Amino acid sequence: MTEATPRSQFLSLHLLETLAAVLPVRDENAQPKTLVFGGVERHMITSQARRRAERVYARNRANEGRGALKGRSMGVRTREWALLAGRELESTHGWEKERAIDTARAVMEGSGLKFGDAQKRTVANLTKVLIFAPSDAAVKIADHIAAHTAEVEEWRSTYREAQARAEAAKKARRAAKKKAASPPQTQEPEESPTAEPAASSLPPLPKATRDAVLVALAPRDAVDIALYGRFLAEIPDSPNVDGAIQTGHAFTVHEAEQIEDFYAAADDAKLDRKRNALSFLDAADDAGAGMTGYQSLISGTFYRHAVLDRTQLRTNLQVAGMSEEEAETAASEAEKEFVNAFVEAFPEAKKNSTASTGSLPALVLAFEGERPYNYASAFQRPVDEGPVSAGGEGPAGPAAVRRLLRHHTFVSHRRQDLRTAKVLTYDPEIDTLLGELALPDSLTVVEQAEDLTP
Repeated sequence: MTEATPRSQFLSLHLLETLAAVLPVRDENAQPKTLVFGGVERHMITSQARRRAERVYARNRANEGRGALKGRSMGVRTREWALLAGRELESTHGWEKERAIDTARAVMEGSGLKFGDAQKRTVANLTKVLIFAPSDAAVKIADHIAAHTAEVEEWRSTYREAQARAEAAKKARRAAKKKAASPPQTQEPEESPTAEPAASSLPPLPKATRDAVLVALAPRDAVDIALYGRFLAEIPDSPNVDGAIQTGHAFTVHEAEQIEDFYAAADDAKLDRKRNALSFLDAADDAGAGMTGYQSLISGTFYRHAVLDRTQLRTNLQVAGMSEEEAETAASEAEKEFVNAFVEAFPEAKKNSTASTGSLPALVLAFEGERPYNYASAFQRPVDEGPVSAGGEGPAGPAAVRRLLRHHTFVSHRRQDLRTAKVLTYDPEIDTLLGELALPDSLTVVEQAEDLTP
């Protein structure tokens, strides 16, 4: 019986996809994001947008009982943990709403998390930063509070009173500072005490409760936290996770092409009146569009790249509490689902008006190596989509496939660690092209995303 060849530490994924009239990500001015590469401007889809799309895609499938990670614990990234814990206290333990939310917020504040301005209703109960934690974190926090109601509520009362005293002292200092900075009075003001009460130090959260919050927010067995990592600076003793996935910004293999699409939106009620108007004057009153505007849209063939560090993934899972055997099983499942999400998931911005999420990649290349391999340099010289007869490379999709596979073949001849290379296409034209190219024997063409990883 032949012993199985051990897998390499890194799985590199490379993908080419052609998009038409979409806007998957935009900047603060609602314009497409761009970068300059190879001396020309390229359209860009940021790694943050890609990672979120893939993470949410995998999480939703797991929660629905589908995919390799079905039934596994997953994470949620939100600022609403106090609200979620409060709702759990209210719905499961019968607490009154305001009491539940205030207690949950106080407990999380006491653990070290910062919240929005208490005077602003919209952000008062939201943490300052997004917190990526297991989806059942709010349930665990609420269960601990309910089980230690007397102790927690006694602490909360003392904590809120100390906060009120500190806030009063802060206001007094501000008033004194403002008074000192104002012009001198024409007459001597009445003497008043100038001493300010020192701000009381806030009482520490009971250790058992703080420990319960830290355990609830810890990565634990949430597989997507082990994959993508998390950083929580506000609580120094809360474990952070170095992600096992590296994601590059996707960019067009050719120079950026953008259109400003003028649109006119109809007002249904206005059109109904016009249709039923009894005279041309009445009809004229209801002429014109209900609303007009512009939207920026982009088209092009994009190259994107990601890497999975198998060693880091297994380390993260074991640090979270899994045995070596459990971590191996979970890591294998996570790898399959990550590859599937890399192929299938797409950012959902303007998905209804552009149908962007229905796109499929023209080519996916996957291979193992002892280090990550980024093939962005294959497209440093932008693809010239001019006619081949005039010195161009023709349409960007097939031209990019030729470049990527030529680049990989060249590199693999010089790097002995590259192996188990596989390609997948959903484009019949590219499939025909693969049959025409002189592909190395080490490169296997597969028909399913799950076949891209051993």
